[in-house]
Amino acid sequence: VQLQACGGGLVQAGGSLRLSCVASGSILRFNYMGWYRQATGNKRELVAQISSSGSTYYVDSVKGRFTISRDNAKNTVSLQMNSLKPEDTAVYYCSAQLIVDYYWGQGTLVTVSS
Repeated sequence: VQLQACGGGLVQAGGSLRLSCVASGSILRFNYMGWYRQATGNKRELVAQISSSGSTYYVDSVKGRFTISRDNAKNTVSLQMNSLKPEDTAVYYCSAQLIVDYYWGQGTLVTVSS
């Protein structure tokens, strides 16, 4: 399984970015697709997750600002990030979960300047 993430970059506080992750093959086989992030000195945390049935989860700090979506036909999961804050600065990782196995993309850096 290969996951290719893109869309990171530098943005001012209040701005928006859209991250995308393309999988090598169908994403329907995975129980969950998600985005994690890891800021310098912090543990990796789950930011948003979407199940194969379309149910979503968001960590409290991004609720109302981030939206996760999936396009099964394009084997893609995306994360629309609005109203970005400096504390959103981190390396964002795309993930795919199949039962107890996790697959990871290479990470894309999001930097939010104040």
